Amino acid sequence: MRDLAPSLSRRAFVGWVLGLYALARVVTTTILLLVMRHQVPTGMTGGDDVPVTFFPFTALWDGQWYQTIALDGYPSQLPVDELGAVRQNAWAFYPLFPYASRALMATGLSFPAAGSTIALLCGFGAAVLMGLLLRDRIGDRAALAVVLLWASFPASVTLQLAYTEAPAMLLLVGYLYALARERWLVAAGVAVLLGLTRPVAVPLGVVTLVALWLRWRARGERPVSRGEYAAGLTSLVACGVAGFLWPAIAWWATGERDAYTRTMGSWRGSGTVEPFTPWAGMARYVFGDTWGPVLLWVVPIAIVALVAGPWAKALGAELRTWSLAYPAYLAAVLDPFTSIFRYLVPLFPLLAVVTGTGWQDRRGTTWTRLLLRAGPLFVLFVVGQWYWTDILWRYVPSPNGDYPP
Repeated sequence: MRDLAPSLSRRAFVGWVLGLYALARVVTTTILLLVMRHQVPTGMTGGDDVPVTFFPFTALWDGQWYQTIALDGYPSQLPVDELGAVRQNAWAFYPLFPYASRALMATGLSFPAAGSTIALLCGFGAAVLMGLLLRDRIGDRAALAVVLLWASFPASVTLQLAYTEAPAMLLLVGYLYALARERWLVAAGVAVLLGLTRPVAVPLGVVTLVALWLRWRARGERPVSRGEYAAGLTSLVACGVAGFLWPAIAWWATGERDAYTRTMGSWRGSGTVEPFTPWAGMARYVFGDTWGPVLLWVVPIAIVALVAGPWAKALGAELRTWSLAYPAYLAAVLDPFTSIFRYLVPLFPLLAVVTGTGWQDRRGTTWTRLLLRAGPLFVLFVVGQWYWTDILWRYVPSPNGDYPP
């Protein structure tokens, strides 16, 4: 096995991470500016007769909901149609990001400027924590490559838009970083904040169970004190609290127990949240009656193979568990559509596998080998950013509407 000691000091490594992430954001900003030239003025960009400028262009689609929340808060009653069905409303969107944007707006910034600034800063923080989390597992070079690829992923454009992807990634990686260092109480606090940002508490709870089991198994070499037992249990309970916190707040504020689930159902074609079943219909719609069902089996098997094989061993049990639990959670709760691309952003550990840097004995890979593996992916990802921004993010008015990102 090669020497796996970090080749860079911590400060130098963080500097490289910040530099590479800044480079990725320069690329994304350039793409946004180029695509923005083809965006027609709409209500989402400030008005039909107002020229499109950069910051309003970063707050389209769900950014409009976050802007409404930042300005007006949440409704005290669920809006319903003439048949009594709940209409789409702000309770589907978690509060930490829009209220943080509201706080920054006190400086005089507009919501688009405040929201995209928060996203940009959170993305830098997430990149640093991701790099530190990975470097002990796969080495400095591979960790830098993974961070750059993650920051260049087609849907990584959202990391500097008025969306929750960047704040959620900062908290997610922060939680995984705290678990890796057995900072159970820190993890508990982060879990609660994450429960006010994105609904990913269930897969995080699975990861926490694995981390606690690993710690218990090592009790012979490192005895576990009563205080650590209590702290570990607190982190697990915090995941449960995070999962129920926002639905409970919606219940308390509206007086309706199922306010959150009914609101989420308003975005579903069936009007309700149906576990797993929407994937079958979407697979047949996109890939046909023959290949659709086949892919429903092939994709999960491929993910399990990527995570369970020796090519992912260096990632450690926690990151491997996340890479399985999170897709399983998406399959259970997500109504698959164009948003699936940005929901893939948290699966950063898989980038180590596809670049061949997840092997236990290959963490000292050379720059040449890494460039040959990661270089083509980087180019494909940047091209993908262009397509994601132009096809999904840019709003094209039409009689039948446009597909959201």
